[in-house]
Amino acid sequence: MPKYVTFFDFDNTITRRDVLDDILARFSVNGRWIELERRWKRGDIGSKECLEGQIGGIRMTKGMLDRYIKEIDIDPHFKKLLRFFASKNIKPVIVSDNFDYILENTMKNHGINGVKTYCNRLKVDKDRLIPRFPLTNAKCGNCGHCKKTTVLKHTGKGVRSAYVGDGLSDLHASKCADIVFAKDTLLKYCREEGMDCVPFKDFRGVHDYFKALK
Repeated sequence: MPKYVTFFDFDNTITRRDVLDDILARFSVNGRWIELERRWKRGDIGSKECLEGQIGGIRMTKGMLDRYIKEIDIDPHFKKLLRFFASKNIKPVIVSDNFDYILENTMKNHGINGVKTYCNRLKVDKDRLIPRFPLTNAKCGNCGHCKKTTVLKHTGKGVRSAYVGDGLSDLHASKCADIVFAKDTLLKYCREEGMDCVPFKDFRGVHDYFKALK
């Protein structure tokens, strides 16, 4: 088994739904987030501008957020996959355009510890969510979290990389990986661009792929 670093997207990859989109749909005070989402998908704005506008429209106290996080389900095969990775010297890393408070507490609620996580930051002030973006690329500034930069920092000579994702925010980072596991929008993009990828529905497929490696 070669040494790998495997990067996981969070929303609709580790989790069983797009958590951030669901929060926006349930707790936004207006529909502005929908138009921002459309503009981002068209490429008119970057994810940083999109997220700043979307998060600004949410009204949610810390108690409400905590209760919501307890409802977040994750892929039922994730823990098994992490145990397998630990036995094979494969390092898991979570890369997300979501926010630290949500990711960290979701992992904690499911008894998962010690997985390195890179994401945006979130502060709760009464019923307002205040985002920060320490992992944006200063030269570009389009993305809230430049996943490509994070991936490149963790890969190098002698280390192979895998990327597991589903969406638009995974496109640039996935191009840096040796193996790409893709579903939904990312899978469609890979096929349109002629990129090699491994289609997956859940992490059982990822586990079986690595288990079969010689």
